[in-house]
Amino acid sequence: MTKPLTAAAINCSLSAGGRASSTDAMIAVLAEHFAAHDVEVGKPIRIAAHHVKWGVTSNQGPDDDWPKIREAILAADILIFGTPIWMGQASSVAKLVMERMDAFLSETDAAGRMPSYGKVAVAAIVGNEDGAHQASAQIFQALNDVGWTIPAVAACYWVGEAMGAVDFKDLEHRPRKVTETARMVAANAAHLARLLKTSPYPG
Repeated sequence: MTKPLTAAAINCSLSAGGRASSTDAMIAVLAEHFAAHDVEVGKPIRIAAHHVKWGVTSNQGPDDDWPKIREAILAADILIFGTPIWMGQASSVAKLVMERMDAFLSETDAAGRMPSYGKVAVAAIVGNEDGAHQASAQIFQALNDVGWTIPAVAACYWVGEAMGAVDFKDLEHRPRKVTETARMVAANAAHLARLLKTSPYPG
């Protein structure tokens, strides 16, 4: 019997916690569709709720929570990278995470493969302003640079009315296009992750 795939989800909201955010809601949409492909999605990790230090190494010393988050991310087959849009861009917390992954460049194995090699990454993006394409471009370029594999149709996003008062988590009905895209993101990511488990990159 084939072992189920696993996915780690990170939420790069600026808020440290409390109520569920719209980013949580979008991650949940993807988790719903990943379940249909036998992918177990872990509880989202709210980055701002942890003490993740600024820097570009995998361990920034005492009281740095990044090492355990890094371990959880790399233990999974798929990374769901969730972020809100602020000022048309991925959040500063998302950029913090990407900068910490810069350390992968110097953590290669004997074949030159970074620890993220053979692992797939997708994005969950929400906001009340333009910027979903800008944010996904930032995220996917950065993640690809540090070894993650990006599948076809890798971003599921919702952008509300500019300066609007309704957030994604508060919508009465999920837009059909969001559901269709989430289904495609999950299917493609699961397919690619299984291929890479069977046939890893040679390095």
